[in-house]
Amino acid sequence: MNNGKPLVLAVDDNPQNLQFLGKLLSENGYEVGVAQDGIQALTFLKKNQPDLVLLDIMMPGMDGYGVCEEIKANLGTRHIPVIFLTAKTETEDIVKGFEAGGVDYVLKPFNSAELLARVRTHVEMKVLRGMLPICSHCKRIRNDKGFWEQIEAYIEAHSQILFSHSLCKECMGELYGDKEWYRKRLSKE
Repeated sequence: MNNGKPLVLAVDDNPQNLQFLGKLLSENGYEVGVAQDGIQALTFLKKNQPDLVLLDIMMPGMDGYGVCEEIKANLGTRHIPVIFLTAKTETEDIVKGFEAGGVDYVLKPFNSAELLARVRTHVEMKVLRGMLPICSHCKRIRNDKGFWEQIEAYIEAHSQILFSHSLCKECMGELYGDKEWYRKRLSKE
């Protein structure tokens, strides 16, 4: 389900809300998964690794707090940021969301630009703070699919960072120290 775009799972029991979120996110560069209840959300997470979950609290069956607690209790999903997107405005509800493991709390009705800014921020923070399995020899990173790729490719695919390449002085010496042109260059410095 990944074509290079960040994947966001939207969970809400209201189909109109899911349709609106899906359109908003897909038009702004995100791939979108949807679930209409907590069980569907947890099933989705067994097969997919979204970069973020937008989670309603008031749903039939398992509420959003319970879903978030399940996500955070699972070693394979606990790193996924959860933003609560809900009409519950009481301070105790907001605090309960953070205690369940949410990273943010957005009230409905929401401002689209604000929601997109929060989604973008938390997707980028996930990449930057997440544990990245890295090969101690070649420095490749194991990506979300389990394949090894260059660190630059991984970071570019998961953020808006672009890299330029150069060689530091130590690597230049290691690579070209025995070359006459390099020794001449060093003698001029």
